[in-house]
Amino acid sequence: MVLLKCDLHVHTNASRDGESSVEEVIASAIAAGLDAVAITDHDTTEGAIHALTLKNPGIMIIPGIEVSTKQGHLLVLGTAQVLAPKQDVLKTIAEAKALGAVTVIPHPFHRWRHGVGLKCRIALKDVDAVEAFNSRYIIGTANQKAAKVAKKYQLPVTAGSDAHNCKYVGFGVTEIDAEERSVEAILAAMRAGRITCTCKKTPLRTYTRQSWDNTVRKVRRRVPKFRHRPRRRMVHRKK
Repeated sequence: MVLLKCDLHVHTNASRDGESSVEEVIASAIAAGLDAVAITDHDTTEGAIHALTLKNPGIMIIPGIEVSTKQGHLLVLGTAQVLAPKQDVLKTIAEAKALGAVTVIPHPFHRWRHGVGLKCRIALKDVDAVEAFNSRYIIGTANQKAAKVAKKYQLPVTAGSDAHNCKYVGFGVTEIDAEERSVEAILAAMRAGRITCTCKKTPLRTYTRQSWDNTVRKVRRRVPKFRHRPRRRMVHRKK
């Protein structure tokens, strides 16, 4: 058996709100002493696929995706397959498992970050694990509630930095007791619950700025662009 340090929830600039390239994320993961990093961009596996094409990245790459389901976000680990967004979360979980992927509900009780647990708690019984240590928090009550519910349902808990900037990769570390150094062994150990977690908080200033920037992006996508209306030409008539 070998103990492997992993960050199971990381974004690159393949996500609309990601700020760092795949190469920058990998470099930070190595600097943080990680053995593996999961690339889990929002509704795309572009970043994960790019990471897998790199020669000798120096770290194990776990391909993944953070799917925006009808009820909230779902992490799918161990596949580069894109799953359709906006589906019922239970359907997405079933599709992910059919692919042989590991399913994790991230930040399940965070009210402003699409927590599945707020709208469909039954989904917590169907996944392989629950993220109970997410570094992007203010007071930590959502993490505590996630840990409590995971214990109730006898589910493994994971940690993830949920980093949207490479500086914070490794702020959420999942230590996995795997049979060997491979992605397949990591996923198998997760299903078996051979996991311990550590987490430290993303600086509040950074979290607040990123949240604000994300809100602005959403508003700009939804509100039609202001169309400039030409000024009316004033006509002066002779008296």
